[in-house]
Amino acid sequence: MELEEHLFRREAGRMIAALTRIFGVHNLALAEDVVQDAFCRALEVWKFRGVPENPSAWLMAAAKNRAVDVLRRERTARTYAPELGRLLESEWTLVPVVQELFSPHAIKDDELRMIFSCCHPRLAEETQVVLILHLLCGFSAAEVAGAFVSSLASIEKRITRAKKVLAGSKRLFEIANASDFSTRLPAVQRALYLLFNEGYHGASAESAVRAELCREAIRLTTILLTHPLGATPATHALAALMHLHAARLPGRVDASGNLSAFLEQDRSRWDAELAAEGQRLLDLSATGAELSGYHVEAGIAAMHASAKSAQDTNWTAIVSMYDMLMEIRPSPVVALNRAVAVGELEGPERGLEELRAIADAERLAKYPFYEAALGELELRSGRKEIAREHFRAAVALARNPMERQFLEKRVDACRKPAGEASPALARTNSARGG
Repeated sequence: MELEEHLFRREAGRMIAALTRIFGVHNLALAEDVVQDAFCRALEVWKFRGVPENPSAWLMAAAKNRAVDVLRRERTARTYAPELGRLLESEWTLVPVVQELFSPHAIKDDELRMIFSCCHPRLAEETQVVLILHLLCGFSAAEVAGAFVSSLASIEKRITRAKKVLAGSKRLFEIANASDFSTRLPAVQRALYLLFNEGYHGASAESAVRAELCREAIRLTTILLTHPLGATPATHALAALMHLHAARLPGRVDASGNLSAFLEQDRSRWDAELAAEGQRLLDLSATGAELSGYHVEAGIAAMHASAKSAQDTNWTAIVSMYDMLMEIRPSPVVALNRAVAVGELEGPERGLEELRAIADAERLAKYPFYEAALGELELRSGRKEIAREHFRAAVALARNPMERQFLEKRVDACRKPAGEASPALARTNSARGG
């Protein structure tokens, strides 16, 4: 069952992208039905014949053959992709066109068209990410609801409304139009950034780490980089940021499955290859005059990745980069990360000053790691009772069992004799440089 589920996740988005290119975005439901039909067919056949040597190719062939059957049976009753015109109406050209649209290169272009189509300006940012997860990453509505800590009914309604917006577009986004591409590119970058962050430190009720979301964000960003118009410095910086943070994923959870505080992680468990790829991408991003928030965040992540230990970290440079990020893209979360870095550089009292000076701090009211950051710095300042209250408040805000268990241990640490408290900082699950 795990094999089939993994295959569906990996192939569903590619198949839907290709089929939507053929059927037209107004027939998105038909494309989804064909994908589901191909998958059900695979389960039936493989049960008796075994899994084929190349199951991905088998699924693609099944979807392709089913698409040809649908086109033959319904082409007089439906309208399909208008840009393909009579090519789908003639028996002479039908099969060759479908064959071509299922080639690896064509599918990659169609995935990119789908990403840009999902980032329609009429859709809210979170809805764009929901649609990408559902259509391109193969997540069911229930799984999307779990990732966003939302009800299934709410997510289903959001997906339905978003699909209606796509259907109203008449056709998939045209990635060859340089002007339109550049206009929508920032929204696409932002959606992929949010997708990665949802995996790295999202509010899932199941787990504090959703590595599969991180992998999907990296995969889709890599596709974006293959397009000449998408391979901008900002996209390279975004990809660098994802790789550098993904390199740290093995250290975020210890052997017992518990969250590890960032400054206490076993850095030997970090993925050196991913970190090196992140640095390579960061080097590639250093072209032109553009300096995006992704550049700065990736720079902070690179500083952490290059430090052999928490003690060797160049906190002066990191605080300076957070200052820069506050100029480019200020937010309470960035200010929180900066305050933690100031606490490392100048001591816990200065860190507390910066935390209490955060503008719009009320936006962090439901974020457990704001209270946890206050708790850590109070604990390091020797005020264990105050620290305990902050940690208790953080426990009440914990979004999953892993966070709750980690924060409960911090409550316990406040009962230890002086000198035994862990030096961990609160930002254990940040995808923004902490």
